[in-house]
This record gives sequence, C-alpha cells and structure tokens, in this order.
Amino acid sequence: MSIVTRFPPSPTGFLHIGGARTALFNWAYARAYGGKMMMRIEDTDKERSTPEAVQAIIDGMKWLNIDYDGDIVYQTANEQRHIDVANELLSRGEAYYCYCSPEELAEMREKGYGYDRRWRDNDATPPAGIKPVIRIKSPLDGDVTIHDQVQGDVTIPSKQLDDFIILRSDGTPTYMLAVVVDDHDMGITHVIRGDDHLTNTFRQQVIIKAMGWDIPVYAHMPLIHGEDGAKLSKRHGALSVTEYDDMGYLPDAMINYLARLGWSHGDDEVFSRTQLLEWFSLEGINKSPARMDFKKLDDVNQHYIHAMDNAALVDIVLTRYNGDVLDDQKSWLLAGMEELKLRAVTLNDLVHDALIYIAPLTYEEKAQNAIDNGQDALKALYEAFSALTDFSDESVEKSVKDLVDNSFDGKYGKVGMPLRAALTGRGQSPSVPNIASSLGRDETVRRIQNAIN
Repeated sequence: MSIVTRFPPSPTGFLHIGGARTALFNWAYARAYGGKMMMRIEDTDKERSTPEAVQAIIDGMKWLNIDYDGDIVYQTANEQRHIDVANELLSRGEAYYCYCSPEELAEMREKGYGYDRRWRDNDATPPAGIKPVIRIKSPLDGDVTIHDQVQGDVTIPSKQLDDFIILRSDGTPTYMLAVVVDDHDMGITHVIRGDDHLTNTFRQQVIIKAMGWDIPVYAHMPLIHGEDGAKLSKRHGALSVTEYDDMGYLPDAMINYLARLGWSHGDDEVFSRTQLLEWFSLEGINKSPARMDFKKLDDVNQHYIHAMDNAALVDIVLTRYNGDVLDDQKSWLLAGMEELKLRAVTLNDLVHDALIYIAPLTYEEKAQNAIDNGQDALKALYEAFSALTDFSDESVEKSVKDLVDNSFDGKYGKVGMPLRAALTGRGQSPSVPNIASSLGRDETVRRIQNAIN
C-alpha cells in the first residue's frame, strides 16, 4: 500500500504549534515510508476563513521547510461533490430528511437529550415552510470500535452516536461529511491527528461504512499541554509558528523539538531531519500528553546554533539585522562568530552580540563612565597595541595582563573595563581579547583612540 497522509488546517488563524506538530508527523510518516503528504485547506467556515490566514499557514510551513505533494486542495471547491454524496446516501437508505423546527430541537435539548430520531423512519407528510436537513443513520445496536495506532482499540456503545447532520437546510455540507469525502477522493490512507478528533472519528466511520469505502488507518496523538499541565493556550506564550521565528529559533531546531513533543526514539534528544525520517514510526508516538518546555527548546536551539557553519550564521545575522554593512565589518563578524555563537541561545542573542562588529558604535551609560574613569588605561592600551605585530587573542590578552601587573596594581578591572567599553560601547560583552583580535589591530586602535578623544 502506498501511504498518503494529509495536513488539513482550518484557515481561521495562524499556524499554531499544535498544527505544526500535526503537519510534521504526517510529513515525517509519509516521507519515512516513501509516501505522499497532501495539503488541504478546510475552509468550510466561510465567515471565519480568510486569505490572510491561508497565507499565514503556508508561510509557517515554508519556514519549517515542511513540503507537501501536489496542489493545495480547498475544501469549498469540492462542495458539489459533498452534496452528491449526501444525496447518494439518501438514495441508499443510509440517510434521511429531517424536518424538525428550531423550536422542536430546542425543546429536545431542554429535556436533556439530543435529537430523538423522530424523522428517521417517518413517512408523514413534511410540514410546510420547513427546509429539511439530511441526517445520517447511525447504528442503533452493538458497539463501534476504532482501531487506533496510538490509542489502541477504542470502543463505545452505538447508542452514543446521534443521527448527525451531513447536509444543512441551506444545502451546504457539514464539516463531518466534507472531511470524509475529501479523504476518500484524495486517496488518504492514514489519518494522523490530535486525540481531540477521536469523537469525530466515530461519526466519520459511520459515513465511510455507509458508502462502502475503505477505512483509513487512524493515529490520534495526545495534545500538547503547557508547562503547568493545562491544555496549551495563549497564556502559555507564543503559539504561532512565525512567532518562534521572531523569537530567534532556527527551523531545524524547531522541527527537532516538535518531533520530541509526543514522539521518541529511545533516549535521543537531538537529531537531524534525516535521522527523523529514518526513525519515525507511529509506534513511537507517546500515549500521554506532551508538555511545552521552553528550557528544552532553548537547549535544542543552542545546540543547533553551536553546530552551524560560521559563514551561514553571518548570513543569518546580516539578514535579520537588515542594515548597511561594510565588507570590513562582515570580515570582523566572521572572525568573531566562533566566540559569539557559543554565547547564543537564540538568533536574537547572536544578533545582539554581533552589533559590536556591524552597527555604529554608541556608548551605554555604564560604558561611558568606564571610559571617563579609564583614560590612563586607554592611553596605555593605545601605545601597547600599536606596537604589537602579532594581534591574536593570546597576544592581546598577554599585553593587557602585562599592563595590569606593571602599571595598574594588578587590578584587571582598571584596564579591562575601559577596554571593553571602548571596543563595544557596553558594560558586558563576549571575550574582550577575542573581540580585539577579530577587529584586528587597526580597528581596535582606532576605537581606543575614539574613546580617548
């Protein structure tokens, strides 16, 4: 069997973290077994669906580098097909017209039960002025079982299923019908989604069996919870995938972290996309809810930053900085990147430290005070550095230490603090000797001279 999965977001908002994980698991399973993943926009909620939301979903997928096969399927484009299936179910005797008025339905709810199936086998003359809905005939006896790859066999009594509506009184299909028809027509073999859809699956199986179609393989994964154990919501922090981009996380790190939110391969915490596709299986999906943990996300992101090529990180920094940068500044940044990336947890951290090399130098108040009080040290540093021919980290550090020991009573702060302030404009920064050697002798001396002036 050739595996075909699907990612079917509703375009009523951004691509949130739970949706991104669903897309990832469908993509990983399809790619791991040489299958296809289709993309379907479930835009049947016409009032809330927007083109902006569709684009936000597409942008989120692109950022994560999760691709899909073929063109995007828009559910509303298949509306006539959904209607035709509803009518076919009528002709087969698997569905029926229901003429209940809104008042009758409200009365049933007030009495504490749902629709009482009064039109299921009713040959009475339809009442005037009521546009009927079409309801499916759910089974009345026995049990209904879902064979789920994550949850195992899940069984409920048939009496828990109502004769739900598949075509509204205005002639439009319901979500429940549209999903089943689209999955069948798209050749979907595996439905991988959150366990909040488990109740829907029982209903959708009723339609599938009534049409005599093949039942797909189901895998319902537990939802993502916040760090407090509650269902993930806005109060737990960023939910939109693109927000994580804004926060400075790498897409590959996000893929790694998302994969571990509800799936595991032994004790492996950090792995590449290639390894994910080699290892991924439905059996690896956990049965208990995953918890969003920003500390773990930071750890994974930091690992990916540390492992990245320095030149690639320079390109990322320059893109995020989005300002004018001279060739010399790029060279300084590349020279200093090995030190910078070891300090960074996010790309935002990296950009912040990279400004030392690429942005116009300004002095924080703390740095200005250090410069004002350190003029003697800066003048001595100017003379010492101007005479150096070897301007490596080690030679810079030795030159500073010699000054400290010989002229400043062994007190490193009297020299180190003004030097840091002169080179970076900050009270805190990466290693000062490394910054100096990355800038080179000429730029280092120039910055010290500016601080003296």
